Amino acid sequence: MTPEDIAAFALTLPETTEDEPYGPNRPVFKVGGSIFAMLAAATKDHPEQVTFKCAPDLALHLCEQYPAVRPWYQGRRWHWLTVPLEDAMPAEELTDTLHHAWDCVVASLPRATRERLQKLSPEQQ
Repeated sequence: MTPEDIAAFALTLPETTEDEPYGPNRPVFKVGGSIFAMLAAATKDHPEQVTFKCAPDLALHLCEQYPAVRPWYQGRRWHWLTVPLEDAMPAEELTDTLHHAWDCVVASLPRATRERLQKLSPEQQ
């Protein structure tokens, strides 16, 4: 998938917004004001990549299944994964995982917001 594919998919999720708080070519995708995914352009140190929020058990599974997928640590817990966009994961699994990231953030929002967004989720329709 390309960064444009990632952005296009992320923006199909209900009430997702795109911003560049970390500078140009580093868009983040938010729901309810919280980040669920971040894109990074290629540099001399890494290819184009996406980092997304992830439940620890799924993070462990994806790291075991795909060697290019790596954790982005926050303290001692795995809450974020980084995936190079050079065919590190099949496109369908990557979009499923991005939707999972959106769900993770929605689950942490205030109850009324969470319930409204869950009803709008493509999985609920």
